[in-house]
Amino acid sequence: MQNTDPQELLKFEALASRWWDPQSEFAPLHAINPLRLDYIDQKVALAGARVLDVGCGGGILSESLAAKGANVVGIDAGLAPINVARLHAIANNVEIDYQHTTVEALLEKEESSFDVVCCLEMLEHVPDPASAIEACSKLVRPGGSIFFSTINRNLKSFVFAIVGAEYVLSLLPRGTHDYKKFIRPSELDGWARSARLSLSSITGMHYNPITKRYTLGDGVDVNYLCHYSSLATPEQNHGDF
Repeated sequence: MQNTDPQELLKFEALASRWWDPQSEFAPLHAINPLRLDYIDQKVALAGARVLDVGCGGGILSESLAAKGANVVGIDAGLAPINVARLHAIANNVEIDYQHTTVEALLEKEESSFDVVCCLEMLEHVPDPASAIEACSKLVRPGGSIFFSTINRNLKSFVFAIVGAEYVLSLLPRGTHDYKKFIRPSELDGWARSARLSLSSITGMHYNPITKRYTLGDGVDVNYLCHYSSLATPEQNHGDF
């Protein structure tokens, strides 16, 4: 199965040329990138690690991971974003292996070959997030780490992530997100447990419209970021969060 949504691909293909413009539609990605990177860097040793960035887009996170000393493979189902990422890496003398592929397709040749897998702001854009999570779990080595970030599905997230971000504050283009594709933490955790992953930590990502700053902290009502560990055995850790 090709776990991609043609409309989602077209949406980001059309914007790809502006990926590295911090004043463009991708301004929020630039703003949250230091938070995402710090969260990952606090949980795992990036220097020398083989890291996969799933849904890498134009390479904002990939380049940051590489700057920490990671050996990065970045993949995206959109060709235009991958081309932007490749050109930006060349221009900045950054070595990253960018591939135009899906996480499921990569699994056919890279099983259990990554120390860390990052799948951030991606799950809410594919038809079958459980399939992507399963593929991520098989790509990371036993005992390795996987990071997911996405958007909760509830009234507050609809008001903040769609009405507020897309229509009131114009932080994102209208139509960036589809509320039906938002994912509750319990749903993500269920898929992750089925994929033999154990939750290590979870945190919320918050935006203050007055200060125009993003922070990490308690509360996962809207955006959230989580760290999972790959279990060395099929046994599940059923701890609550």
